Amino acid sequence: MRIIGGKFGGRVVKLQAGLPVRPTTDKTKEALFNILGSRLDFEGLRVLDLCCGSGNISLEFVSRGAAAVTAVDTNRTVLAAMKANFAAFDFPDGKVVSSDLLKFIETTTDTFDIIFIDPPYAMPSQDTLLRRIFGRNLVAPDGWLILEHNSLKDFSHLPYFAFVRKYGTSSVSFFERDGEQREGDC
Repeated sequence: MRIIGGKFGGRVVKLQAGLPVRPTTDKTKEALFNILGSRLDFEGLRVLDLCCGSGNISLEFVSRGAAAVTAVDTNRTVLAAMKANFAAFDFPDGKVVSSDLLKFIETTTDTFDIIFIDPPYAMPSQDTLLRRIFGRNLVAPDGWLILEHNSLKDFSHLPYFAFVRKYGTSSVSFFERDGEQREGDC
């Protein structure tokens, strides 16, 4: 895994063998950050990475100047690796949380400029998850929620949906907090 841009661009991040993760591919990650870079300034962002896995996305935000990154996962090995990566990047504002993502969503009182979610593709009720995040106002005004998912799924019917980009069997759906909310949604 490598960091694509920012002050750590080109830096290789070693993953511990046997981690139960499916890192976002470099192609998808590069496209994602090109899309975001054309719409916002990374400096000072508050980022939430749900189902952080390898930390691939969290570290890319760190490299590009995010002020704070919260990485959430349930796997202790994954979380230990994430803590080590925040330390290796000398990023004291990296917060690692051991929690089920639904419990985290229900208990956090923070808001985030960017929420990135890359759950297991087979996870049921992703629609409900997204509705709950917006219903609890976890996405800051002018903020974005980004969901990486199987390309067979369609989330365009959900509130705040902005657009989707497909990369083979993976897709990335973008939801904009200040986008139009459809009547009766959430």
